[in-house]
Amino acid sequence: MRHLIDFGDLSRREWESLYARASRIMDNPAGFIDACRGRVMASLFYEPSTRTNFSFQTAMLRLGGTVFGFADPSSSSVAKGETLKDTVKMVSGYADVVVMRTPWEGAAKAASLYSHVPVVNAGDGGHMHPTQTTADLTTITRLLGRVDGLSVGLCGDLKNGRTVHSLIKALAKFENIQFFLISPRELAVPDYMRAFMRENNMRFTAVTGLEAVIPQLDVLYMTRIQRERFVDPLEYERNKGVYILTRRKLDRAKEHMLVMHPLPRVDEITVDVDDDPRAVYFEQARYGMFARMALLADLANQPRLDRPQAVEIGTTPVCRNPRCITRTEYYLPPLVKKNGGVDCCAFCDAALD
Repeated sequence: MRHLIDFGDLSRREWESLYARASRIMDNPAGFIDACRGRVMASLFYEPSTRTNFSFQTAMLRLGGTVFGFADPSSSSVAKGETLKDTVKMVSGYADVVVMRTPWEGAAKAASLYSHVPVVNAGDGGHMHPTQTTADLTTITRLLGRVDGLSVGLCGDLKNGRTVHSLIKALAKFENIQFFLISPRELAVPDYMRAFMRENNMRFTAVTGLEAVIPQLDVLYMTRIQRERFVDPLEYERNKGVYILTRRKLDRAKEHMLVMHPLPRVDEITVDVDDDPRAVYFEQARYGMFARMALLADLANQPRLDRPQAVEIGTTPVCRNPRCITRTEYYLPPLVKKNGGVDCCAFCDAALD
């Protein structure tokens, strides 16, 4: 059974095959109107979403498939205390593919252990968001013609920014990428991502200012400071509004530089930037729909797994990350993996003490 939990699970060859399919869909959408005819997508959104939820639903409908699910867990049996395991086993009995977004890091990985059909991670807390990355890479490739050899600035909340983490994982598959990690020190990329970048010999420079590095960039990937990811509201107040991209700041940027953003934005990109030809974040959202169409055309047509492999039953969580799915779903097995030579939780990637 093939899932998409982490973009790092895809090889570069698999990504190029996925992009080629997305490109064919963009050029000839009518040729794919029956690609998922008779297939059903389950959409399980445990936290608010506009673009990702609508994008997946539209993608499946454009392929000729159908969709069911929820966008508010209070209207499902989750409100009655149903476990993630039971929800996924039940839903995967009805659907051909499960798309899920949750505030719990590692939840999509957990779901994949019990599902009879492919699971797609549409965002798990501040951890990963691999299908946003398919949108990002589709945008870069379509508009710049390449990914290798680019200078990429990642700006904003890099600690909790799951889109950033997934994009870094993806760009490890390309050659000669130069990263500029632009964030306040307290919102820098987490240790497991730094370990990953060092392990993969990725070149990066961490800075706290945007204006000094903007002339060097081919891609500027802006992110918002995410109020919902902060445990301490005072920390959020200290950091909100720290980076604001204006039309004036773009005067120093390259003519071909792409301004990208996973959206929604708050105040980190002023509205006067929208009319600049380098601002491609709304195109990026549309490209994301085509990328998800390419993904669903493959995963929704996989053979069903009638009997998933038995999974060890856990007793107590070994991960100390308070946002990890193992902190609430105690039956999950204590899975461990190596990140940069360090033992980490296989669900959320946090280092284990």
